[in-house]
Amino acid sequence: MKTLGIGFAGARYGARMHLANYANLPAGSVEVRGVCSRTRESAEALARDAKIPFVTDSFDTLLARTDIDVIDICTPPALHHDFAIRAAAAGKHIIMEKPLTGYFGAPGDAEPIGLHVPRAVMREGARRNAEAVRAAVRKAGVKFCYAENWVYAPPIDKMRKLIAAAKGGILEVRAEENHSGSNSVFSRDWKNTGGGVLLRMGAHSVGACLHLKDWEGRQRRGRGIRPVSVLADTADLVHTAAADAARSAGANQWISANPIDVENWANLVIRFEDGTRASVIISDAGLGGLNTRVTAFMTDGVIKANMTANDAIETYAPDGAVFGGEYFTEKLETKAGWNRPSCDEDWFRGFAQEIADFVSAIREDREPRSGIDLAVDVVNVVYAAYLSAAEGRRVELA
Repeated sequence: MKTLGIGFAGARYGARMHLANYANLPAGSVEVRGVCSRTRESAEALARDAKIPFVTDSFDTLLARTDIDVIDICTPPALHHDFAIRAAAAGKHIIMEKPLTGYFGAPGDAEPIGLHVPRAVMREGARRNAEAVRAAVRKAGVKFCYAENWVYAPPIDKMRKLIAAAKGGILEVRAEENHSGSNSVFSRDWKNTGGGVLLRMGAHSVGACLHLKDWEGRQRRGRGIRPVSVLADTADLVHTAAADAARSAGANQWISANPIDVENWANLVIRFEDGTRASVIISDAGLGGLNTRVTAFMTDGVIKANMTANDAIETYAPDGAVFGGEYFTEKLETKAGWNRPSCDEDWFRGFAQEIADFVSAIREDREPRSGIDLAVDVVNVVYAAYLSAAEGRRVELA
C-alpha cells in the first residue's frame, strides 16, 4: 500500500507528540511531508528537527499539495473547526487533537468573553461549529480521527474486555483528571481555548465515559447508550478568598494555573438513557502531578483504570536534583520524595495506539475507534455542562 503523506497544521507540543508516535509505525506507512504554522519560526524548528521537507505559514498552500493525504491538526482549539472544514473540502483525511471545537467569540462580544457572553449563546455557537465539521466530513467522504488518547489507553482497553467478560452492566462510570496547570500559553483565555478545564481537560474524562457507555450498549443490545442530561458546577479556585489568603501569607505558589476568564475546576454528572450515571471531576489546581483514572461500578464488580501514577518503577530522593534531567511523568512538580516515573508514557496513555489506529483506519477505509461522532458528543455534553453551571439546573441534551 502507498505511503500516506502527512501534513501538520501546528508545530508545537501536540505536533511533536504525534510526530514521536508516527515514528513507531512500520517503515513506509507514513511520511510527514509538510508543516504549517502561523509562526514560521516554530514550523522551521520542527521541520529542522524532524527533517520535514516543506514549510509554510499558509494553510491553503499546505492543502494544495497533492502529495499530502492527511492533515494532522495540532493548532490552538480556536482554529480547529475552520481548518477541519477546509481540509475536508480539499479531500484530505483529518487527524485532530481534542477538543473538536467550542465557542471562541463573535463580532460585538465584550472581552474577556468568558465573563460577558451568556452560556446559552456559547452553547449554540459550539454546537453549530461541531455540526458543521461533521457535515463537511460526511459530504467529502473523508475519515475524521479524533485524538482522544484515553479511548486507546491499555487500561481502558482492558476495562472494555473485562466489561465484555462480565454479565452485569455499568451503573456508574467515574472519571477524574487533576494536575497543577496547563502547558499551553493559551489556556488562560476563553477566546483561545473555548473554555477552561471542563473543555480542555474534561474532554478526556467526558469522552471516556461516553465511549464506554456507547460501547457497552453496542455489546449488550446492538446500539449505543446515549447521554440525555447534564448537571454541573464550575469554579476558579486559585482566585478564591482561601487562595488569596495563602498568597498574602507567603505560601509557595506551586500551582501554575492562573485563569483570566475560564474555570480551573469542574464537576459534572451525566445521566444516560438507561438511567445510569457518569461522574466527572477535573482540576488544574491540584498538586501531585498528573492524575488520570476511570472507574466502572458494575452490578457484579468494580474495575479501576489508572493511566498515570502506576508503580512499575518507584523512586525516592531527598533532593529533586538527584535524578537530573531524566523524565518522570507529565506535570510533576518535584522529583523529591517518593515518585513513580512512567516507563513508557505515550504507550500507557494511548498516544501510540491512537496514531496506529488512525493510520490503519484511513488505509482500510473504516471508521477509527475515536471518530467524529464522539468528538461532537463531547462538545455537546461539555457546553450543556457550562450552561448547567451558569444557571444552576440540569440541562437536557438534544
